[in-house]
Amino acid sequence: MAGLAVLGLPAMASAFGKRRSIPVGAHVWVYAKHQPDYDVSPILPQIFADMKYAGLDGVETMEHPLRKEVTTQIIKELIDQYQLPLIGSSYGAQMWDRSKYNEILEDVENIMGNMAKVKARTFGVSVGHPSGRIKTEDELDAQADLLKKLIAIGESKGIVLNFHNHTYEVENNLFDLAGTLKRIPEIKLGPDLNWLLRANVDPVSFLKKYKDNIVFIHLRDQLASGKWPESIGEGNVDFKEIGNTLRTINFKGDIIIELAHEDGFEPTRPIKESLKMSRESIRKTMNY
Repeated sequence: MAGLAVLGLPAMASAFGKRRSIPVGAHVWVYAKHQPDYDVSPILPQIFADMKYAGLDGVETMEHPLRKEVTTQIIKELIDQYQLPLIGSSYGAQMWDRSKYNEILEDVENIMGNMAKVKARTFGVSVGHPSGRIKTEDELDAQADLLKKLIAIGESKGIVLNFHNHTYEVENNLFDLAGTLKRIPEIKLGPDLNWLLRANVDPVSFLKKYKDNIVFIHLRDQLASGKWPESIGEGNVDFKEIGNTLRTINFKGDIIIELAHEDGFEPTRPIKESLKMSRESIRKTMNY
């Protein structure tokens, strides 16, 4: 505190301004969950309007709209209309299954080509998992081989791939993630801190341990009951501690709010209001 007093208010404001330069966007999942096949293509105008209203710095979509030129063009027009960039896309596939190798390569080549057209820069991948068991060493080898190919495609288009976790990648003492890091030590990570929490992995310890790999982060709040609240700021997650940790590790990537609601939950407010509340909470607690 003494150091802040010496700096004075203008210097403090300048320092805080630098901290806030990290983009804070939002993922479309809270919309996609209620769309056929999770495809938000028909409601892209609503999503961009809502996220602009909420004061967000960008949008992270799911891959579906980026498979087609027509919806990619719609995204481009919405970016121009709202002056709100598409930060990137999430993507999920059974990457451990060698029989799907060529199909996934072709799919990602197409998606990343369309991403480049709208200047999106991040690609968060979920690698899938076999039902009821952990992956074999051969399956982890196959997964790593494919990820290396996808990383190279991204590099050729100015897009950074990050390994994005749900619970299955980080359960069993980080078995899946550790297996990938063993094979690709330099792979970039985009952890979802709430899925870490639900897999009994301490998010703050994870951030510190893998600080050199982390380029992207998903945030979501959680109640004492273990369920999700409607907005960030209505649960018990210590976002102030997370913000302090991100500054300690000199994080320079993107922060993404990903709201999610439990099955059967009935919202009490429009999504855009929950996004706005979440954005304001991150600004207040994390100073971003």
